[in-house]
Amino acid sequence: MLRRLLNGRLHLISRWRGLSDNLALTEGELQLKGILEARFPKATLIQVQDVSGGCGAMYQVNIESEDFAGKRTLQQHRMVTQALAEEVKQMHGLRISTSVPEKTDTSPR
Repeated sequence: MLRRLLNGRLHLISRWRGLSDNLALTEGELQLKGILEARFPKATLIQVQDVSGGCGAMYQVNIESEDFAGKRTLQQHRMVTQALAEEVKQMHGLRISTSVPEKTDTSPR
C-alpha cells in the first residue's frame, strides 16, 4: 500500500528536498556556500556541511566545476582553500572534495 502511495510522487519529494536545501543550512554553511558560489560561478554542484556537530569547527565541502578542468587534485583543493582563506583561520579542519562535470556528447551522429 505504501509503495502504491509513493509511486509517482518521488519526483515531488526530490524536488522539495532541492528547494529546502538552503533552508536547512546553518549560518556558517550559508556563508561558506555564498563565498564558494561567488568564486566558482561555473559550478554545477556546491555542497557545504558542518561536520563538527554544529559548532562550525569543521566543514565538508563538495564542489563540481569546470574551473577544475586540467588541474591536479592538489591544485583544485588549493583553489578552494584560497577562496575560504579567512574562514579557514577560524576552523579546526576542512574536508574538500572536488570534481569536473562529465561532458555529454552533443555532436550530431
